[in-house]
Amino acid sequence: MTSLLRKDQLEVSLHEEKRLIEDGRLKEENPLDISEGFNRLCEACRRGDLKLCQEMIRDGANINARDRYDYSPLILASLCGHFEVVQLLLEAGALCERDTFQGERCLYNALNDRIRNLLLSYDYSKSTDPLQPFAAHLTSLLTRDTPQTSDLLVTTVGDCFRLHKYLLSARSPYFQKKLSAAPETISWKVPPAIPPQAFGIAIRYVYLGEIPTELGGGPGAGFSEDEVLEGIAKISNHLEIPSLWDAVLQSDDRRLSRQRRTEEVERGRSQLETWFMRNVIKHKFIVDTEKAGEVKWDSNNGIFADVLLRADQPLEQDFTDRPTGETLQTPPTKATEGPLSGIPIGPAALQSRTASRTRPTQKSTLFPVHRAMLLRSEFFLTMFSSAFREAQSTPHLQIIPIDCTPDVLETVLRFLYTEKADFPLEIAVDVLFAADLLLIERLKQKAAVVISTLGNGTMAPASDLQIVGSERPSADSENIDIYDVVRAGWLTRVPRLEEFGARYFAYRLEDFIDEEEFADLIKESAGRIRGRQETDSIELLDDIRYYLSERFRLRFEDSGLEDMMAEEDGNVPVGEPRSEEDEGVDVSGLETKIQETRLDNGEDGGVPQFNGAIRTLNGEVAGDEFASDAVNYQILLGKIDALLERLKLDA
Repeated sequence: MTSLLRKDQLEVSLHEEKRLIEDGRLKEENPLDISEGFNRLCEACRRGDLKLCQEMIRDGANINARDRYDYSPLILASLCGHFEVVQLLLEAGALCERDTFQGERCLYNALNDRIRNLLLSYDYSKSTDPLQPFAAHLTSLLTRDTPQTSDLLVTTVGDCFRLHKYLLSARSPYFQKKLSAAPETISWKVPPAIPPQAFGIAIRYVYLGEIPTELGGGPGAGFSEDEVLEGIAKISNHLEIPSLWDAVLQSDDRRLSRQRRTEEVERGRSQLETWFMRNVIKHKFIVDTEKAGEVKWDSNNGIFADVLLRADQPLEQDFTDRPTGETLQTPPTKATEGPLSGIPIGPAALQSRTASRTRPTQKSTLFPVHRAMLLRSEFFLTMFSSAFREAQSTPHLQIIPIDCTPDVLETVLRFLYTEKADFPLEIAVDVLFAADLLLIERLKQKAAVVISTLGNGTMAPASDLQIVGSERPSADSENIDIYDVVRAGWLTRVPRLEEFGARYFAYRLEDFIDEEEFADLIKESAGRIRGRQETDSIELLDDIRYYLSERFRLRFEDSGLEDMMAEEDGNVPVGEPRSEEDEGVDVSGLETKIQETRLDNGEDGGVPQFNGAIRTLNGEVAGDEFASDAVNYQILLGKIDALLERLKLDA
């Protein structure tokens, strides 16, 4: 492992960082934040509350800020040993860079090597530039030959560029005005005074590419380096992109370069998001499913769409039936900006037939989109690169049906256009399946994160989980069908969901162990092993047993009981692992010691009671909550053994 910086090196790094920030040359990566939302995020990181962390990140909390005590969320999660929270923060873009003060501080304060190795594994490309895959895709469009998605040919002296009108309109105010006035434009010529090298650098910048260190001027290039620089200044002013010129003149300082790069990629993503909302979402339209295939949308349209995606609304979720005789009024045309309106002609522009109260009409939503953005999906890349009908050019846009609901398809499109994946838990499983169908691995992983964090519920063991009569969230109240989640993890090959499901069951096992569907799930897990022998384990059940042990073991660790047991044994040093039969669950003979400890500390127990007594899962009275835990653990293990015997499975 690479050695960490010495204290004097950290002090020099911190001093230089503060000087650059004071000069206004460097943006502070860890600004002070005392807002209520940020404080809630920090508190969630201290406690290891995955669900609240995800909610606060989704609400826009700055995960790289610091609180009044100079702690960032990542430092708090690392210091408190919450591996899953650290992983979530890193995946969301939390910074942990080796040569910065806060980054080194985070590494030094990590509770264990597992967390420290995770922090070290997240280099710049992962942690500080989560939009890198998005930017890389846009840049790749400049050199992609197959499939061909460009719709504008730009020629310079001795060179030509195949570009995309929708992207130019989103990124350049000049092109936005020019193409809005003449959307039918298919070619454009750059003035001869502009060196092709200068225009190439400008276009690469528009497509979120990095500025090359060598500008391309000099002997044999046709233009001197000064002429190329002058050309960049002219084209930057002409296209109304002042940040291009600033980027060319940027310092050689690595952090300043990275900061400008990050800001520009974020600006580009924001511009594309605005364009997506004002054009794709604004012009989506709803038609009767039986007539959706008859819709005609001119290929030459004002929003430069070159394909229509269709998603059908399930009948049970259809709109409210209209009274007999009432008809659906739709605009006679579907207008878009510019002279070419791109009107869908056909059923969408006609009145629908009278709907029956007894037979609701199924609806479909059509989204006008751009193949260039759909290529982020391996599914569409293969489709448009083949000889399939959908890859052919036609006078009207091809309609491609996608097997998901309109809400899910809109979520998928939002991710492809903007890299954003903000969606509620209610549709997370459907998004997971859609991402798996369309082969969008990043969206699939984001859906798994949403399910395993927002669906996390009350995972942390608490005393009220073992008190009969106490209240806690049920699976129904948490808007999650855990059986569907586990099966989805199997079908989509996402281990994160399988582990989440096992942990979810373990922390609520008394609610599920007697359900027939739980027994069916165990049988399915056993059946997933090909050629299973009687002595083979059942993966799901093994994971449930592990997390069940964790659930009760953590209760004793939090109370310091394991240290008490180690001291009583005399043979096992404090902190050393105990044997398998007594690891965190064997509390025989401890009931008296626990009660004495409580009395010595001046406690009266402070335990919620039911009818004046603490009871176990089978209704028997227990001495206190810890004795109840030990009995409950054995009861649940016995129920697992009984279930296996009933299913005639040996695991």
